[in-house]
Amino acid sequence: MTKKHAAFCLALLSMTIGQAEVIVSSPDGRISVDFEMKEGRPTYSVLYDGQVAIEPSALGLKTNMGDYTQNLKWDKDTEMLMTGEYTGIYSLPSIKVGPKHRFQFKTAKLQFSRNASQTAQGNNRPRARRENGPVMEIDFYVSNRDVAFRYTVLTQGDTRSCVITEEVSTFQLPGNALTFMAPQSNPMTGFARTMPSYETKYTLGEPVGKNGWGNGYTFPCLFEVPDADKEKALWILVSETGTDGDYVGCRLLGGNGGEYRIGFPMEGELNGWGSTSVQMALPGRTPWRTITVGHTPANIIETTVTWDLVEERYPASKDYSKDYGKGMWSWIIGMDPSCNYDEQKRYVDFAAAMGYRSLLVDALWDVQIGRERIAELSRYAQSKGVGLYLWYNSNGSWNDAPQSPKGIMNNPYERRKEMKWMQENGILGIKVDFFGGDKQPMMQLYEDILTDANDYGIMVIFHGCTLPRGWEQMFPNYVASEAILASENLHFSQGFCDAEARDCGTMYPFTRNAVGSMDFGGSALNKYYSASNNRGSRRVTSDVYALATAVIFQSPVQHFALAPNNLTDAPAYAIDFMKSVPTKWDEVRFIDGYPGKYIIMARRSGEKWYIAGVNATDTPIKQTLTLPMLEGKSTVSLYQNGEVKPIKVSKKQTVKVEIPTNGGIVIVE
Repeated sequence: MTKKHAAFCLALLSMTIGQAEVIVSSPDGRISVDFEMKEGRPTYSVLYDGQVAIEPSALGLKTNMGDYTQNLKWDKDTEMLMTGEYTGIYSLPSIKVGPKHRFQFKTAKLQFSRNASQTAQGNNRPRARRENGPVMEIDFYVSNRDVAFRYTVLTQGDTRSCVITEEVSTFQLPGNALTFMAPQSNPMTGFARTMPSYETKYTLGEPVGKNGWGNGYTFPCLFEVPDADKEKALWILVSETGTDGDYVGCRLLGGNGGEYRIGFPMEGELNGWGSTSVQMALPGRTPWRTITVGHTPANIIETTVTWDLVEERYPASKDYSKDYGKGMWSWIIGMDPSCNYDEQKRYVDFAAAMGYRSLLVDALWDVQIGRERIAELSRYAQSKGVGLYLWYNSNGSWNDAPQSPKGIMNNPYERRKEMKWMQENGILGIKVDFFGGDKQPMMQLYEDILTDANDYGIMVIFHGCTLPRGWEQMFPNYVASEAILASENLHFSQGFCDAEARDCGTMYPFTRNAVGSMDFGGSALNKYYSASNNRGSRRVTSDVYALATAVIFQSPVQHFALAPNNLTDAPAYAIDFMKSVPTKWDEVRFIDGYPGKYIIMARRSGEKWYIAGVNATDTPIKQTLTLPMLEGKSTVSLYQNGEVKPIKVSKKQTVKVEIPTNGGIVIVE
C-alpha cells in the first residue's frame, strides 16, 4: 500500500567550526535555521521570511552514559558540516494527500563529542574505550513548510545500550505568542481512571506562560505570533512523529514565559507500571520533533511532515485501502443497549442501503450478542457487502474500565488466537479502547497490536489513546485514532453540543487532524442524540454543518453518527451527500479561517473538489471566495442554508457564500 522512494544526497560543505553558527535554509529560502554553540551547549533558532518564529532554544539529551546537553564540542574529526538534500515520492491513501506525493528537504547533520572533563553518570555503565569519541548526532531537515530534528545516540566502546532520562529540546516562542493547545490531564483520572487519553479542550488564544493544568500539553501544539501587519503574523505548529515501541510518547511542558520543552510521561501513568525514561539500543534514534510555520495556517493545514520522514515498519499483508470508506455505528445514538443482534442487523441493512463499507459493533458485544451470533452477523453483513469492526478493551491492569471484551489485547497469546478467529469469520477491523498513558511499554503494546493484526489482515482503530505519530506510514493496517474530545461527548453533554462548532469543527482542522487521521465519529443528522430522536442532548449545528465536517474531518474510515431513521426524517439532499462523500483524498488546500472561529478548506478526490466551511462566530460569515481549483463559468452545487442549488463560478473563479452561526457550506464540482 505504501511505497516511498527517497534519494538522500550528502555533501560536505566547508564550515569553520570556530564560527559556531550554521544556517540551513528551506528549498525556497523562506525558512532558515540557525545553529549555535553557546559555552558547550547546542542551540537552534528558526526564522520565516526573516522573522523569528523560534528564538534560540536548547538541544540535547541526558542519559545514564552522560549529560549530552552541556560541555559538548564539535567532533574534531568533523571539521566540516555535513549537509545535503532529501527528496522522495510516495503514495499513501490513508492521509490527507493521495498518490505520488512529492517532498523535499534540505538537511544538516551535526556531530558532537564530550569535553574531556565530562564524566559518565550511571554506576553500571562500562567505561567506553573512546572517551573523547562522538557521542551524539543531530539531524535537521527543513522543507518549505517545516523544520524537523532528531537525535542519534552513538555506540561508545563496549556500551551498546543506554537509558535516556530526559530530553531538553526546547521551543522558545516569542513573548507575544498566543496558544491553542490541549492540556495534559492528570494520570489515573476521568472515567474509570483511564486518563490521560488526549481528550481535553483546546485553549483559544491564551497568552504563553502557562503549563496547562500543571502537566503541560498534548501534541500537537499551535501558536500564533500576531503582528500589526496581518501579513507578517506567524502560525507555528509543534508536534512529533516517528514514535514507536522504541521510545515514549512525549508532551510539551510550559510555565516559563514563551519557553516550552519536551516532557516524558508522568510517573502515575498506567497505574505506575513502567519507567518514565527511554531504554534504547545503540546506536539509537529519537522520534522527530517537528515545527511547521507560515504566515497563514495554510502550511499547517497542508503539511505532510508527519509522514514524509518515517518509513514502513513491516509490509502490508493485503491491500487495506480497498476496504477504506464510510461506516455506521449504533452506540453514539443508542448507547450500550443498542449492542444486540437485532439492532446491529438493522444497522447492517442501513449501511448497505447507504452503500457503506462497514459497521462498528461497539462494547459488550461478547456478552450481549455472543461470539456465535457475531459470526452469524458477520456472514450476514458480508452478504450485503458490509464488513464488521469489533470493539475491544485494551486492559490490562492500567485502569478500571469494565467494558468487555477485555483481557485479550494485552495478552499476546489470547490476542493472536482472537485475531485468527476474526480472520476466519471475515472481521474487517478492530477498535481498541482505554489505554491511558505514553510510557514505553504502552507504546510497545500499540505496536504489538498493530503487528499481530497485520498478520491476520485486520485493520486497527485506537480510542482512549495517544496521538498517532506517523503511524499511517509506519503501520500499513493502522487506520485512525481518536485522541480528541470526540462525538461521544455530544451524546453526554448539552454544553458540548452548544460549543460543537467552536471546540470541534473550527479547532481540530488546525491542530489534531493536521497531523494524523482522526476518528471523530460525527456528522449526525438526528435532531437529538437518542434512538427516539426526541429527547437527550439536542444538536445545535445545522444539517449542512454535518455535511461540511464530513469533508473537513479526515480519516480513511469514517464511522458516521447516522441512524436508520435518517433515511426518512433527514433531508434527501443530506442523505444523498452522505452516500457519496469520499473518505480518501488526493489533495488539501486551506482557503481561510481562524481557530475557534471559522474554517474554509478544500479537498480533492480524483478530479472532483469539495470546498467546505463551518462558522462558530455569533454572526453569519459572508465572503466571496476565490477558488482557483474551480473552472471559471462552470456550474457547481452549493449546499447552504438548508438547501442545495446549482450556481455559476464567476470567470474570475469566485463564489459568494454565507455561513450561518453553527452552520456550514459545501461546494461540490
